[in-house]
Amino acid sequence: MDKLLEILSENSSFTSKELALMLGEPEDYINAQIKEYEQSGVIKGYQAIVDWEKVPDAGVTAIIELKVTPKRETGFDEIARTIMAFEEVSSMYLMAGAFDFSVMVKGASMQDVASFVARKISCVDGIKATATHFMLKTYKVGGLSLVDDEEGDGRSMVL
Repeated sequence: MDKLLEILSENSSFTSKELALMLGEPEDYINAQIKEYEQSGVIKGYQAIVDWEKVPDAGVTAIIELKVTPKRETGFDEIARTIMAFEEVSSMYLMAGAFDFSVMVKGASMQDVASFVARKISCVDGIKATATHFMLKTYKVGGLSLVDDEEGDGRSMVL
């Protein structure tokens, strides 16, 4: 894997000067490489990892699993484009296993997410079944732990 991409995927807030020092490359080279990655679509964007549990009224997140009937001409892609277009959808993955898609959805409440699934997702042509899983606590995102070291659930490991 490209070391520059690896570093940027873990923390995109490094300056090009810092990246150059870390990688032992000239800063001009780092800037050119990043620009090339952005123009070619390798780098799609940059975002902060937020611990939403610390944000008042942040809403809820759910993972919706979908079983679908792929379209004859376009396979899974047409259904994926339809689902991705909903503003409630933050991430979507084609999966192997019991379900075809895993869709991460954000809503103001559990009722909002349930309504979204019932009124929008379930009505998409080709959807055979859905399974909704509400996220209760986030422990790790993008390789970063969101659990404070002093936090714990009170249990200890017994060997």
